[in-house]
Amino acid sequence: MNKQTLFTFAGIAVLAGALGAYVGTRHQPAPTAAASAPADAHPAGHLAGAAGTPVETLFAETMNDPAGKAQALAQWKGKPLVVNFWAPWCPPCVEEMPELADLAREHSAKNINVIGIGIDSPTNIAEFATKFKITYPIYVAGINGTELSRKFGNNAGGLPYTVLIGADGLVKKTYLGRIKFDELKADLAALKS
Repeated sequence: MNKQTLFTFAGIAVLAGALGAYVGTRHQPAPTAAASAPADAHPAGHLAGAAGTPVETLFAETMNDPAGKAQALAQWKGKPLVVNFWAPWCPPCVEEMPELADLAREHSAKNINVIGIGIDSPTNIAEFATKFKITYPIYVAGINGTELSRKFGNNAGGLPYTVLIGADGLVKKTYLGRIKFDELKADLAALKS
């Protein structure tokens, strides 16, 4: 990739992030007492008609994989889960994917899973997944992925956004921006405590 293309992608990512921050602040309801509660205590909206916590909303979803096959996200229920919201046009998202793949490989024996929820068109995500041979499960959420990430506390809609969910179905931690893998690995180790 030449420098001009890289700068173009970086510029688009910055503009998208700024737009997400602007839209996120313009459409957020006034803070309430519940706003200081843990992310898993917030009532979820009605993506796919689900009600309850953000985790329940996530597990009620069915999304296509890059091949276009519908996948029920309930298959991840009851397992520790790292959920990474990303987009192919987001440089930090793309940069952390090899490390996420390594993390998924290292922790598969411990029944800790990594999934990616792509916020882009099915065609773009399929082309990206094929080109870069992503080894952990990827799902196509389109723009609804932004709304789903907001339910987990990503009010500005920034990417990447990662959510650590315990086997108990509770959100343990969220991470905005490029993951610090030492921190994430320590948080994963704490799940076993």
